[in-house]
Amino acid sequence: MLRLTTLAFVLSSLLSASSLAESAQVTFRQPDAKAFPNLFVWTDTCNTYVLRDGNAALLVDLGDGSVLEHLSEIGVKRVEWILFTHHHREQCQGIGAVDRSETKIAAPFLEQEIFENPTSFRKWYPTLNDKFSVYGASYVRPHREPISLDRVLKEDETFTWRGYQIDCLSTPGHSPGSMTYLLRQGDKLAAFSGDLIHQGSRMVTWFDTEWDYGFADGINKLIESVTLVSKREPDLLLPSHGPPIVESKQELKAYHDKLWTFRKSYLRGYPVFDATEQERDPISKPTKVPMINQVTPHLYKLSHLTKSRNFAIIVADSGHALVLDCGLIPESKLEEIIVGMRAHMGLKHVDAFWISHMHGDHFLLGPALKRMFNSQAWTLDTIVDKCEHPRRYDYAALVSAYGNGFDGMKIDKGFKDGETIEWEGYTIHVDWMPGQTEFGCCLWLDIDGKRIAFTGDNLFGSPADPKQNGHECIVARNSSIFEEGYIYGSRYLKELEPDIVMGSHSYAMPDPAKFLERYHDWSKEIVEIYKELLPEEDYEYLYDPYWVSAYPYRVDLANEETQTVQITVRNFRSMPQRHRVELQLPKGITAKPAILDGLVGPERRRTYDIELTVDRDQAAPGLQIVPFDITLDGKRYGQWFDFLLRTTEE
Repeated sequence: MLRLTTLAFVLSSLLSASSLAESAQVTFRQPDAKAFPNLFVWTDTCNTYVLRDGNAALLVDLGDGSVLEHLSEIGVKRVEWILFTHHHREQCQGIGAVDRSETKIAAPFLEQEIFENPTSFRKWYPTLNDKFSVYGASYVRPHREPISLDRVLKEDETFTWRGYQIDCLSTPGHSPGSMTYLLRQGDKLAAFSGDLIHQGSRMVTWFDTEWDYGFADGINKLIESVTLVSKREPDLLLPSHGPPIVESKQELKAYHDKLWTFRKSYLRGYPVFDATEQERDPISKPTKVPMINQVTPHLYKLSHLTKSRNFAIIVADSGHALVLDCGLIPESKLEEIIVGMRAHMGLKHVDAFWISHMHGDHFLLGPALKRMFNSQAWTLDTIVDKCEHPRRYDYAALVSAYGNGFDGMKIDKGFKDGETIEWEGYTIHVDWMPGQTEFGCCLWLDIDGKRIAFTGDNLFGSPADPKQNGHECIVARNSSIFEEGYIYGSRYLKELEPDIVMGSHSYAMPDPAKFLERYHDWSKEIVEIYKELLPEEDYEYLYDPYWVSAYPYRVDLANEETQTVQITVRNFRSMPQRHRVELQLPKGITAKPAILDGLVGPERRRTYDIELTVDRDQAAPGLQIVPFDITLDGKRYGQWFDFLLRTTEE
């Protein structure tokens, strides 16, 4: 094993060295020298296109700025304009090398604020409704410092430079306001398409198009943009990543079809807003407590009067109770429920409340239950820190983003995967069950002659409807790699064979066996669609926004001179992975080490402890973005991911 590991390391190092040597020999290329003799491309963190006129040039995108050092090789002495297709850092991270006294910058009007005010889209105290975020987790990737624009480009306007006419098409989808620039020369039309498409009729990344909580706004915009560009019938597509696309008409058509196929499988597998009361819960019966229905003799849940809210409760013969998820109802309503159940169901005490997954809406009323009954908070051990310290993470829908007055809550018991607890004569099982998020669990027990599984937000719908497969939304910012998410969780449920699935948000799903089979079949189908849609062999690198990540995500240097942050690099590959990750530190901040150069074993993670120190004489006050400049096995990704630090309190 040692010899094999050593051999793998050597081979990986040789491959890495070879790739680095190859990347060091980057030269200018011409996408179509005959039709566009003055058009060149340079590739580093993205493709930078150089349109030459005499010894002057216009650039489309910039990358890491290395192109500026080589322009003399094609007779260019000065850059008069840079047109950015969109704001992503790998497009513009070399902006510091640009002579702004000589070079002007233009970018899409709809992304002006992202260029010029980047820290507005990275929050120390995120909220669910932050602009350009998925329930508080931002999906834009601005440069770490403001980039002032000399001109903003609007839809359907024409940018003129030295006789060239460049038409501006608004083509959002990969980013909120990205543009495609059309350049006609003779009878040929070239489209600088940004990240609209990658060769092979593929998407550049998934996590940049995920704009909402599974309702496909980003995908819808992307499909519209592909349709718009297709109508212009370009002869040559010039994307930001990957080679030029010559067969553009065919590729755009194939891409459009792929996106529609993807969208059909991506959208939720049940009627989100149109489900009837019977579809949401065909089995529970009203009780004397107006807001409470009975599922089995000892199990109760919210009635149809409070649909979409979170509250279920098991009441033992002794009057002791266990609450399962509790949130989205006013505290006054919870008090009414408790009073009614004391009077009519013999409720005496709530011993504990269980939290199915990391999202805040499932334990917003935890503090109230602690206050009323001194109830304990229970969940899986991997969920605990997300509940107690939510702002240490950059995930969607954490409790701190709800604005309900608490920034995390103490968990009393963190269960290990597979652990059981004996409570009031019942054996309660707690298992890791991912799906919608990696940080979820299933609580199940045999009660009243039924095996009942409480599944959180993983699936909803009507098992009786053969058209429904029940899957809930796909959100990469929930940490939701399919092999450790929906595929694993759906297989687990199928093998558990519950008689009733109790979903959160007031769903009760009886006789679910065939329903769970459809759910599992969908989970395998959707991952294959992602693999076909994304151009990396290991799709996870283009799906997951956390394969280089920081803990804590928010590092507070307001009152401390030094803090430690852990940087984790993940390898999804089946072979060792060489990485180089360089922290892009603001002035006045130092890191030991500032460059992470190492190897990660197959399908493993490696974590580094980084000591950050602030020099208050040099550091700017307030919030700072710290990007990671990433290279894997010689491939330069650029400044994809980041973390935050602050040097003063807001």
